[in-house]
Amino acid sequence: MDSAVDTIPTGTRILVTGATGFTGAVLVRRLVEIGLDVRAIARGSSDMSALEDLNITWFRGDVFDPATVKDACDGVQYIFHVAAAFRVSGIADSVYRDVHVTSTRYLAQAALAQPDFKRFVHVSTVGVHGHIENPPANEDTPFHPGDIYQKTKAEAETWLHAFAAEQNLPYTVIRPAAIYGPGDTRLLKLFKMAMRPLFILLGSGKCLYHLIHVEDLVGAMILAATAPGALGEAFICGNPTSMTLEGIGRIVAEALDHKVRVVRLPAWPVFLLADLCEAVCRPLCLKPLLYRRRVAFFTKDRSFDTTKLRDVLGYTCRYTNEEGIADTARWYRAHGWL
Repeated sequence: MDSAVDTIPTGTRILVTGATGFTGAVLVRRLVEIGLDVRAIARGSSDMSALEDLNITWFRGDVFDPATVKDACDGVQYIFHVAAAFRVSGIADSVYRDVHVTSTRYLAQAALAQPDFKRFVHVSTVGVHGHIENPPANEDTPFHPGDIYQKTKAEAETWLHAFAAEQNLPYTVIRPAAIYGPGDTRLLKLFKMAMRPLFILLGSGKCLYHLIHVEDLVGAMILAATAPGALGEAFICGNPTSMTLEGIGRIVAEALDHKVRVVRLPAWPVFLLADLCEAVCRPLCLKPLLYRRRVAFFTKDRSFDTTKLRDVLGYTCRYTNEEGIADTARWYRAHGWL
């Protein structure tokens, strides 16, 4: 059990956004298990079946709807703002801005109206730093977001820093690296690639990738809600070291007794193909089979110095990269996902 758990008294009212997502679901389950009064905002279309065994007070509506936010925030002492718009083709830029920026403004303003409010834990992303030219980056590395997801996340975080300083709002920012673990579907594609006869990578770069197991992310988030040294600070949340995509693939293959053969292809023809695919599909309102953002995933470096997470927040990851990746791969196989 995390040391931070005992510092939040049983029965404390807490609000979680994004509770039906991968990280949010792990977080609310942990919070309910330790006896907290958990509230959550969920869209009308959200599937809550995986959490139906938990005692959660649900508020159905958009996280950027002021009336929903006001009702959900009544009497809360902590807010974990986890909600995010997934990066998929076809989502309008306005949706990213509403989910990331508008929601942050309404939640922060509603938090100020609560007389016993303790801490606003805002979940951002390491993506606000963009491609890291000279890795590793740290919390002070300038923002250089590359797509609408990253840009609106950066906009929300920048606004929150300024608003909190002006209004004396107690808050902490968490910037997760790539989140993975049993049940994750986003990095599942990478695990599947490692199990094919050929593990195809693009370009000749290292393609450094920084990971955080979902259980470690949740542990750090709960600690960030109470640790005195976390007040007003931002933390990059990732393992002590980054991995290469090739290294991740080899761990997956070894865990599942598969022999991996890595093949590297030049990246520029694939970028051109992605641009053509998007240009053709966009007017037809079709989801492209290949798009530039997905190609870029295989060519960018994301490596970070995470010592602040340990030295200032006081959190030490329980899962090493090797243990977490191997355990997740075995979970995928046991559940028929690989």
